[in-house]
Amino acid sequence: MKWLGEPVKVLIIPTSIFLTNDSGYPTLSKKHQRVVSSFFKYRVQVVVKGHPRHTGGLKTYQAYVRFLLSKFPPFTEDDEPEVPYLDYLQAPLQPLMDNLESQTYETFERDDTKYWQYQQAVYKALQQKPENSTTVLMVVGAGRGPLVRASLKASVDAKRKIRVYAVEKNPNAVITLKNMKVSLNWGDQVTIVDSDMRVWEAPEKADILVSELLGSFGDNELSPECLDGAQRFLKEGGISIPSAYTSYVAPITSSKLWNEVKTYKDLAHFETAYVVKLHNVALLAPPAPCFTFVHPNNEKPIDNSRYLSLQFTSTTNATMHGFAGYFDATLFDDVHISTYPKTATEGMFSWFPIYFPLREPMYVPKGSTVEVHFWRCCGRTKVWYEWTVTSPDNAPIHNPNGRSYWIGL
Repeated sequence: MKWLGEPVKVLIIPTSIFLTNDSGYPTLSKKHQRVVSSFFKYRVQVVVKGHPRHTGGLKTYQAYVRFLLSKFPPFTEDDEPEVPYLDYLQAPLQPLMDNLESQTYETFERDDTKYWQYQQAVYKALQQKPENSTTVLMVVGAGRGPLVRASLKASVDAKRKIRVYAVEKNPNAVITLKNMKVSLNWGDQVTIVDSDMRVWEAPEKADILVSELLGSFGDNELSPECLDGAQRFLKEGGISIPSAYTSYVAPITSSKLWNEVKTYKDLAHFETAYVVKLHNVALLAPPAPCFTFVHPNNEKPIDNSRYLSLQFTSTTNATMHGFAGYFDATLFDDVHISTYPKTATEGMFSWFPIYFPLREPMYVPKGSTVEVHFWRCCGRTKVWYEWTVTSPDNAPIHNPNGRSYWIGL
């Protein structure tokens, strides 16, 4: 429903649309109930207007609205970490170019759901190994150790021995890892490597390579470039976790997000992709798959540049303000993590969707075709996205040559 992408403050319900239930009280049709309930998460004010048609006057209608509200699930403790970020534009992380702050690590480390999925993926991968062997597992981009801990737990559950290399370039995170190694008695089972994975020379080959560099669009934290470089550590037939990931794109209406970008009053911000917990947003069509990457990557030569043209059929009359981006990643076997709405991992909050704005909003009639073009461009020192629309109208190419937004290698 397109109104979910508008800054609605008040929902006015006329008494004329109320029906009468078997007890003689006012009620709404199922469709009207869904419409009204869909606005509750935006905390709109509800006004009942019109001449009372049921005994008890307007208070009877107000009581019914309160009843509907009581059935709407309130924010839970699991939702709390996300509440401050609703429709809040953030610049995507650049973990290769920048060292993450402690607060960022702390936020991600609270995502138990994500690390449980990783633990399950490592567990299933270890079950492929002989019981009496020792598996070499490398965590590349180890941060402050959550993937190391998940891997060690998986080895206990799988009854397999592992030898872990925790590779991390952030010197502050390395200090935490070294302290953790002592406090948790990891001993010789875990080797802390203070190095960038792209230049480190491993003393032996790995059976399993584990990382979490996905980003909101799957590849926007340069997971392809990192894992392609790190796969030289991997034995022939070795396992990469994640093993594949696909990004998804959908046209959206959201005057809230577009106006947030507009406040910067420059072109550069309209050519930047933002991480955002989508809230006051409506999709104009279901998301479609965009770019896919597979690891290990056996292409020769490896080329992580991509281009794709996508067509959508709009489900409503609306103003298009840009595109939402998601990802679905296969960690190993049937273990996934996902922000793609159809397969979204419930309870995971490490990655919000990504928003690609349009410089000028575009009116899209119901049933019309939205054709969008996306490029993933790779240079010697940076990777960037370009995007444009050629239907129902033409838009300029956004971010040509990465002039406004890029990810540093």
